[in-house]
Amino acid sequence: MGKPGRPKQVKLIIGLLAKNKKLLNEIEEFFVKEFGDIDYRSKDIPFDYTDYYKKEMGQPITRRFISFKRLISPGYIANAKTITNSLEKKTSTKKNGEVKRSVNIDPGYISDSKLVLATTKDYFHRIYLKKGICAEVTLAWQKGGFRPFEWTYPDYRSTEYAAILKKIRNSYMKERNHVAG
Repeated sequence: MGKPGRPKQVKLIIGLLAKNKKLLNEIEEFFVKEFGDIDYRSKDIPFDYTDYYKKEMGQPITRRFISFKRLISPGYIANAKTITNSLEKKTSTKKNGEVKRSVNIDPGYISDSKLVLATTKDYFHRIYLKKGICAEVTLAWQKGGFRPFEWTYPDYRSTEYAAILKKIRNSYMKERNHVAG
């Protein structure tokens, strides 16, 4: 019989989508206060994989990934998602009775074997955590790279995202091995 143990610490990452780059920078300042120092920031990437956010946020939309120096317990991702949902709500605007987000914030984590994203949308491939938050294994680490699943969003399937996420994973593995050794 297996014995329950403490989970390995993982690397918190956040994917941001917004039209306003100044807002992205301001949100990063909030994240530093909430989650600690940022150790990786991607370049801003044009988000042209779907029109899903066009009506709500306008165009052009930019994607940015950040990761944090401090490692977290995997279960903390539910708390991170409730924090980021509150920030999305706080930065939203109301027009004609309709709430429109200025930013979309997707927290997740990278471990040695996967990328997990937090979501409020339950489905067959997602596991409920707590407080209305589910976790989805979005990418698997196999043979030196991230592999998508049939449910992986198109942008997370891209070679550009894969390269960014691989850099973050490499940093995580060095940090984890340094702490362990």
